[in-house]
Amino acid sequence: MFGPEDGAFGIGSEFDPDAVLWVRGVDYVGGWRDAKDATAELSAALVRAGVDIDGASVVAQTRADGSGVARLVWPAELVRAVAELVRRGTHLGEAG
Repeated sequence: MFGPEDGAFGIGSEFDPDAVLWVRGVDYVGGWRDAKDATAELSAALVRAGVDIDGASVVAQTRADGSGVARLVWPAELVRAVAELVRRGTHLGEAG
């Protein structure tokens, strides 16, 4: 969805490895990669559905256990558009 080169990770924010606790044997990179891939999938699906994702930002992170987390910062209009998309999708699957 976003990468370091597009500014979605915050201008001037640099990763500080001393600011986090690292646990030996936990695959943090794998979790981060999973979160990054998931956000790319979400972005592609929203674009295919015709949702304007301009102004959206996301940060791929990991939890202490190494699982991936995506922190989404979306404008209210985007949240409403996704909510409407979900409502319409839910109605499509209902027996009528």
